[in-house]
Amino acid sequence: MTTGVAGSFPAGLGSNPGHPVPLGFVFRSRAKEEKAGADKASLTDSKQPRDPQAPKGRPTPKRSEAQSQRRSVANTTLTRKDAAKRQREERRSALERQRQALAGGDERYLPARDKGPVRKFARDWIDSRFNVAEFFLPMAVVILVLSVVRVPALQNIALLLWLIVIVAIVIDAAVSAFRLRKALAERFPDQGRKGATRYALMRSLQMRRLRLPKPQVKRGERP
Repeated sequence: MTTGVAGSFPAGLGSNPGHPVPLGFVFRSRAKEEKAGADKASLTDSKQPRDPQAPKGRPTPKRSEAQSQRRSVANTTLTRKDAAKRQREERRSALERQRQALAGGDERYLPARDKGPVRKFARDWIDSRFNVAEFFLPMAVVILVLSVVRVPALQNIALLLWLIVIVAIVIDAAVSAFRLRKALAERFPDQGRKGATRYALMRSLQMRRLRLPKPQVKRGERP
């Protein structure tokens, strides 16, 4: 047994040159050991099957998000042929709704040029009265037949009728435009009335039974 100076290392620890203690073992970082243990634990846990009742590790998506994802997946699965077929069906259904609206006057599906209270009032105002222009086609047929007959008197009558019809249409259109503008200004003072008078005059050129949208008022009925 050896005696050493007070405060020195024991003799057995310092005098054993055959079995030196590695410094790496003494000063090895505890953080590295803990990290290695955690990595092993995570690998072990990943190999085990997950309990269905256990949390999934991610937030559950909202119902609207799930529906939008399903809808986007369904849309991407459509082929070009299916997409074209669907567009044709939608276009056909839109035209059918528009045709029914023109026949029944449903404002929701009317074309843009026929929509609005101003246009509806202009249509009803024209449909409620007799217009010289709406009889132009039948009168034109009569005048054409008279002009074909090789009788000078009948041809002169046909020419005179042409002049009378044209003058009557111009005068009636001017009076109708003036009265309709006044009625629109009184009924819709704060709404846009641009193009409504021209729209009504173009409608007056058509025969009543051929007008679209179909007339919703009777002759003589005030709109």
